[in-house]
Amino acid sequence: MLYSPRPYQARALERLLDNDYQLLALRMGAGKTAIVLTAIEQWMHDRFEVRKTLVVAPKRVAELVWAQEVLKWDHLAELRVVRVLGSARERQAALSESADVYVINRENFVWLTEQYPGATWPFDCVVIDENRGFKDRASQSWKALKKARPYIQRLYILSGTPAPNSLLELWPQISILDRGQRLGTGITKYRDRWFEPDKRNGLIVYSWRLKAGAAQEIHAAVQDVMFTVEGELQLPERIDNVVPVSFDMDRYRDLERNLVSGNVTAVNAAVLAGKLAQLANGAVYDDTGAVELVHDAKLDALGEIVDQGEPVLCLITYRHDLARIKARFPEARQFDGEPALRDWQAGKVPLLVMHPASGGHGVDGLQLGGSVAVWFGLPFSLDLYEQANARLHRPGQTSGVVVHHLVAQGTIDERIMAVLAAKGDLQQALLDAVMDARERAWA
Repeated sequence: MLYSPRPYQARALERLLDNDYQLLALRMGAGKTAIVLTAIEQWMHDRFEVRKTLVVAPKRVAELVWAQEVLKWDHLAELRVVRVLGSARERQAALSESADVYVINRENFVWLTEQYPGATWPFDCVVIDENRGFKDRASQSWKALKKARPYIQRLYILSGTPAPNSLLELWPQISILDRGQRLGTGITKYRDRWFEPDKRNGLIVYSWRLKAGAAQEIHAAVQDVMFTVEGELQLPERIDNVVPVSFDMDRYRDLERNLVSGNVTAVNAAVLAGKLAQLANGAVYDDTGAVELVHDAKLDALGEIVDQGEPVLCLITYRHDLARIKARFPEARQFDGEPALRDWQAGKVPLLVMHPASGGHGVDGLQLGGSVAVWFGLPFSLDLYEQANARLHRPGQTSGVVVHHLVAQGTIDERIMAVLAAKGDLQQALLDAVMDARERAWA
């Protein structure tokens, strides 16, 4: 596929190419991965400024996103990506391979720094994909990065939110990028300069608030090392983002091949399509109506999006989706009409869970409470899909809209996503998909 960057992506690329360190603050789905890989490709093959790049990412992103993004774009075809995952032996074997980009999950980053102490550090470029875990100066990840920092020529931190929840969280990130040049070398001096005690009990301070004019001064101090395009992602643009997930496919393949798996039976192709979609989501109704739990891959992916700190409208397909989401996220609120709508608009609902049939038609005002939607399970109706998306992407929306689709790899999700994108005949496509899959399974 030919890469044609949006204007803000082109400017972000230019910022990365011309600077040794940056905090790239773009919302999830805005194309950060493609921007960074394009920069790496130019550094390596046009400018000869980078030899080896390390990407530190959440586990799911490390497994699925970076290697797939290289395959997606024509201009990245020469980049070789190796995933440093699995057991210690598997990680060591991956590190010994010849590659351009090495991707490791955040949980093993400390282990990696221990393998290459001091000047033995081999990566001249490091990319921190998602700053969670690196916003806290007390975390082991931040301390490990600080030790390796003198040996890193280029360092880039990618954030899924245009600004941190608190400007106190900005200091650990900026200070490790510029080694204290802009916001000072210590958190205490930073806090004393721009903050004052808020809630306290005697000498014990529980929270801090910004001094008058401090936010503007901080933003001015970091504007050359923190790239964001808050104003450019507004309507009418809508970003559609596919979030790949993976899970153990044995149960899925068993049902797809035999129409029976344990207590789950599919009597025809239409029922099979529904059962496979349920399995892709992580749970399935058996023949007695009981729910069998299969995997948490989509819950984990939803958690990564919720952690970005923006209100999320989560669209579900089955009742067991709702039950599992509420069990994982106690703050989740089921859409129940006007009460939930009022609280959503007031910013009191960080995660609103809704079936598209209950809010897809005739519900106005959701756009006043948020701009991020997540399809936990993809619908079998193009009309429901388009109407539900239009609840956020409509007049009155003041921010750019991002629609995430949790798509289980190698499952019926991929066919549904393709048909939705093409606005095709969904019902027939689903029947064709399960019949094709069964034929392949028996071939």
